Amino acid sequence: MKLTWHDTPDIAIELSEKYPDEDVQYIRFTDLHRYVCELEGFVDDPNKSNEAILEAIQMAWLEELD
Repeated sequence: MKLTWHDTPDIAIELSEKYPDEDVQYIRFTDLHRYVCELEGFVDDPNKSNEAILEAIQMAWLEELD
């Protein structure tokens, strides 16, 4: 599956599976950005992210853990 910055729910699922022990609530956006860019299937331009996108991914990842 190809992922872009706009695939927030799918990215959150992938992150929760790849990083099950990550303390998502306190993750730095620089680390989150790197994790997303390193996901298998991520094909978007790393420079197209922004704080709002990363925050949405973080919130979706937190929801995935509940």
